[in-house]
Amino acid sequence: MVKAAVVLMNLRQDETVDDIVCRPAQARELAAVAELRWRWVQELYGTPDATLNEFVPRFVTWARETESSHRCMVMVRDEVVIGMTWLAITQRVPHPRAFERLSGDVQCTYVVPDERDRGLGGELIEAVLAWARDLGLERVTVHSSDRAVSAYSRHRSEISPRLLQAEVGQGRAG
Repeated sequence: MVKAAVVLMNLRQDETVDDIVCRPAQARELAAVAELRWRWVQELYGTPDATLNEFVPRFVTWARETESSHRCMVMVRDEVVIGMTWLAITQRVPHPRAFERLSGDVQCTYVVPDERDRGLGGELIEAVLAWARDLGLERVTVHSSDRAVSAYSRHRSEISPRLLQAEVGQGRAG
């Protein structure tokens, strides 16, 4: 099980952020997480088709229904959610040496614009990787934006020549 919370201190020598905590999202925070997701899509692609008021309750319902396979970690300052990352957990085909096998995919790592470029995204990455280790996952993948590749690379993610991807969907939702 993941440690209850990680208090972030001294991201840089001249900057203390001991009022920021990174931990699994609580049910009462899912609406704030939904709003972050909506704002992120708005930031990247323009105003979403669904209004914020339409999206939030649907997202909260989805998060509750999929909590066994999709787990959210939040970054919180003074009870305000300022960042999130998701760990999608997938069962793997059993192996003669390890019948119970799991892998993960990091999804939707996001820090609000006013808090960026201070290392907080990296702290979220480290926290979700520690969570994956605690859960016994074999490996974790991530499909990253160009901007975030360097952040994932700084935190033990490597480009794999064996991981391939095929686009099979109708459109790209982000």
